[in-house]
Amino acid sequence: MKKRLATVMGVLLSASLLMGGCAGGGQDTQAGGAPAADAGKKIKVGLAMNTLNNPFFVAVKEGAEAEAKEQGFDLVVTDAQNNPGQQLSDVENLLQQKLDVLVIDPADSDAIAEAVKKANDANVPVFTIDRNSNGGEVVTHIGFDAIKSGNIAGDFLAKALNGKGKVVEIQGIMGTNVARDRSKGFNEAMAKHPDMKVIAQQAADFDRGKAMSVMENILQAQPEIDAVYAANDEMALGALAAIEAAGRLDKITLIGCDAVDPAIEAIKSGKMEATIAEPPFFLGREAMKTAGKIVKKETVEKSVILDSTLVTKDNVNEIKTR
Repeated sequence: MKKRLATVMGVLLSASLLMGGCAGGGQDTQAGGAPAADAGKKIKVGLAMNTLNNPFFVAVKEGAEAEAKEQGFDLVVTDAQNNPGQQLSDVENLLQQKLDVLVIDPADSDAIAEAVKKANDANVPVFTIDRNSNGGEVVTHIGFDAIKSGNIAGDFLAKALNGKGKVVEIQGIMGTNVARDRSKGFNEAMAKHPDMKVIAQQAADFDRGKAMSVMENILQAQPEIDAVYAANDEMALGALAAIEAAGRLDKITLIGCDAVDPAIEAIKSGKMEATIAEPPFFLGREAMKTAGKIVKKETVEKSVILDSTLVTKDNVNEIKTR
C-alpha cells in the first residue's frame, strides 16, 4: 500500500513539474525579468498641453501626433485652456493611465511644479517642452532660446529704424519663462540703442483678441509709434488688426515670434515685416522622438535648444514650418 501511494505521488509530482516547466517556457523573459509581451506593448505617452486655442500649440500637437503615429505610440493629449489648475487635474488623470512617459507644455512655470512632482512620485519619466517648470525633476527640457529670440527682434527693429524710434512691446503670459525671457532679450537689444525708446509695454497673455484691445488703447494714447514687437505671432496678428483699422499700417514696423502660418502669410502680403521662426510642428515631433529615447533608456541631453531664425520678406519663401 505504501509502495503504491509513493508511486502515485511520484506521478503527480512529475506532472506538476512538467506543467510548471511548460508555463515558464511559454513566457520568454528579457533583461530585468520583464515578460517578452511587454516588448510588444504600445508605448503610451501623455501630452499635457497648456492650450489648444492658439495656432502655435495646435501645431505642436499636430507635430506630436504625426511623430507618434510614425513610431506607433499611443498618444493621449489634454487641453488645460491656459488654466494651471486644470492642467494639474489633467496630469493627475494622465498619471492614472499607466503612462510610459509624460510630456508637459506648462500653462505656468511656477504652478506646474506640483504636477511634475506628482509624476516624480508616480515614477513616471516627465519632461517639459516650450516652457520650463520651476520645480520637480524633469528628464529634459525641449524648447527655444527665448532670450535669443528677444535679441533677434530688438536687433531687427533697430536696424529697420536705423537705430532711432518709438517702440511698443506687447508681452506674453509673464508667469512663463518664455514671456519673461523674450522680454528680457528684447530689452537687452533696445538698451544697446539709446535712441530706441520703448514708449509702451503691456502684457496681452499671448492672446490675439487681448493684443488687439491692448494695441487699440496704445494707438489712441500714442500719436507716434514707429514699431511694435509682439512676443508671439498671435499677439502680432491682433496688433496688426488694430493698426490696420487705425490706418497706420504704412507707419509702423511689426515683428512677432513663432512663424505660424497666418504670420507667414502676413509677411508675404507685406502687412507684417518679420517674425522669428520657432516652428511648433517640429517641436511636437522632437518631443515624441525624445519620449521614444527615454523609453528605450537612451541618453537624453538635459536641455535641447532648437534653432531660432529671423523671417522677413527676403527669406519667407524658404522657411519650412512642417
